Amino acid sequence: MNFRSKRRLIIVRDYVIGWTLAFIFLSIVRGVGTIEVGSVQFEFWHSILISLSFGFFFGNISGYVQIFIEERLYKKISILNFIVLRLIYIISLLILIIISSYFIVTQFLGEAKGIWAFAIEPGSGAIYFYIIVTDIFLTLLRLINLMLGKNNLWQLFSGKFYTPREEERIFMFLDLHSSTKHAETLGHLKYSKLIQDCFMDLSVVIENEAEIYQYVGDEVILTWKLKDGLKNNNCINAFFNFKNQLLKKEAYYIKNYGVVPFFKAGLNSGIVTVTEVGKYKKEIAYHGDTINTAARIQEKCNAYKQEVLLSESLKNTLNTNVYAFNKLGSVLLKGKDKEVLIYSIAENK
Repeated sequence: MNFRSKRRLIIVRDYVIGWTLAFIFLSIVRGVGTIEVGSVQFEFWHSILISLSFGFFFGNISGYVQIFIEERLYKKISILNFIVLRLIYIISLLILIIISSYFIVTQFLGEAKGIWAFAIEPGSGAIYFYIIVTDIFLTLLRLINLMLGKNNLWQLFSGKFYTPREEERIFMFLDLHSSTKHAETLGHLKYSKLIQDCFMDLSVVIENEAEIYQYVGDEVILTWKLKDGLKNNNCINAFFNFKNQLLKKEAYYIKNYGVVPFFKAGLNSGIVTVTEVGKYKKEIAYHGDTINTAARIQEKCNAYKQEVLLSESLKNTLNTNVYAFNKLGSVLLKGKDKEVLIYSIAENK
């Protein structure tokens, strides 16, 4: 199973868990120490079984809808159209829940009333409101998770990084080449749109298990746990996949901006400290010389006229015959006392 399939599976899993817990909570609230206003009465454990079934069924639907939105619609439609589509989806979901519930009631409880009378029974409005709020809550939770990055939401909740700890990681600094020239030529607004489009296309790196750590102006920092970055040469493949994605959209960039964006990269690996920072705006932060060195290596790309450079420490951990490495020599990087041996990378023809 590739990384894209795993990512989709995680999204569906999260929605299934969310909807299952929501339906079970509704069953507990309605079934323990309360009397139903409507005519339909479920035994508590029957209600739990129905909740498990509904959670799996509607969780799958919501999960795949979210996948479709993220992969097909995001940034392609306006916010207003997105809200309209989301409302249509919620209404469709409610209709599907009503039809499913009506089928269960008629098949197992022998209710003979029509579906419309069933849909507007006393107390049904509160249930519909609960379902709408649940959908909104799960969607917001997904959006927050996208903003914070992979697994960071749960890590913040669990307090995993409240106390600083060490990890061995790979970092890549990606920087837009000739950014000052582009900004002067395009103007600030159009230049910002260019950056926005570039970073949208950067999403291809999730196939290489990259975590997007930070966006800093026209620069972006990617990171991997060491084993994830080394696996299948993910840390190197990510750069070339992004490069190829930009080249595939050459016509689009030429038409809209008159340029094809080109990024240069510096990579390094080593021990960093990871911790939770901030009081009013929390995030997971990495500190250490490993990150600073990756940034300084990236700054040497222009001097050596190379598109991607990496440190000796990372090069020695890679095992690949797909790429050719060329030793450029030891350089004294800004802010460091010792020289660092760096290599250029090229795809083997």
